Amino acid sequence: MPAIDMPLHELQAYTGINPKPSDFDDYWERALTEMRGVDPAIELVPSKFQTPTAECFDLYFTGVKGARVHAKYARPRRAPQPHPAVVQFHGYSGNAGEWADKLSIVSLGFSIFSLDCRGQGGYSEDTGGVVGNTLNGHIIRGLDGHPDNLLFRHIFLDCAQLAGIAIDSPEVDPERVYAMGGSQGGALTIACSALEPRIKKLAPVFPFLSDYRRVWEMDLAKDAYAELRTYFRHFDPQHEREDEIFTKLGYIDIQHLANRIQGEVMMAVGLMDTICPPSTQFAAYNKITAPKRLEIYPDFGHEGLPGFNDKTIQFFLNGNE
Repeated sequence: MPAIDMPLHELQAYTGINPKPSDFDDYWERALTEMRGVDPAIELVPSKFQTPTAECFDLYFTGVKGARVHAKYARPRRAPQPHPAVVQFHGYSGNAGEWADKLSIVSLGFSIFSLDCRGQGGYSEDTGGVVGNTLNGHIIRGLDGHPDNLLFRHIFLDCAQLAGIAIDSPEVDPERVYAMGGSQGGALTIACSALEPRIKKLAPVFPFLSDYRRVWEMDLAKDAYAELRTYFRHFDPQHEREDEIFTKLGYIDIQHLANRIQGEVMMAVGLMDTICPPSTQFAAYNKITAPKRLEIYPDFGHEGLPGFNDKTIQFFLNGNE
């Protein structure tokens, strides 16, 4: 079997090396308390894009730190109510995607809520207000200040808040709300389901934002993780603060959230992935205690994984076992 990482039997036992802050659980409980205290001021604006079978809206809500967050929301026109829903998350620097991409889900009688991550390629606001570097990269945004100002903290909360909006929508069956996404979207699927445990099923694909120190030790702080190297080169060139920096990144390391997931998990990994190394993905997967299964693609990297979209549809259609 080709390999760029550990042998498979070692991956199956690997539990990560990035430090977990000692107050990690208190940190996220404090964050969730802040999120729950926000008036979301939900607004639905009919989209110019409509079809005979799908009713489409631009959905706006207020997230933490006062940001107006945008998502695309499409629902079936003639589905029985309540009906299932999917919350969808996009890759790093991208956006919620085109309406046409949502129609296969809507055709099955599901609603779909697709987030624009704040400050990335869509319409969600990044309200800023951090100390230090903002030149490049969301992983390191806020790293020089209080950990409550880490940008991915806010993005993780946006994901949980959108999932809560979906679950509480009158047309949605709260017992059949699912989450999916790849790369950054896979990470956000895990974070969302950890912070909003009412998500019943989740299908993350090669999740990002896991086990940062392992990425560093593999010399793969490039491509999607390049900002880690940029930060050290500019702000800690002799790595005098290396332990401090990786520990702070531990607050937004999805492997440390994974054990909070209560929904059923179907995750996909390519063992030739040099963007999000397989060991970093296994670090998160191996900490999930909910029912789970892993779909392994030995010869594939960070790319389309044949058949997994079909598996995801079947996984969601099969209801809650």
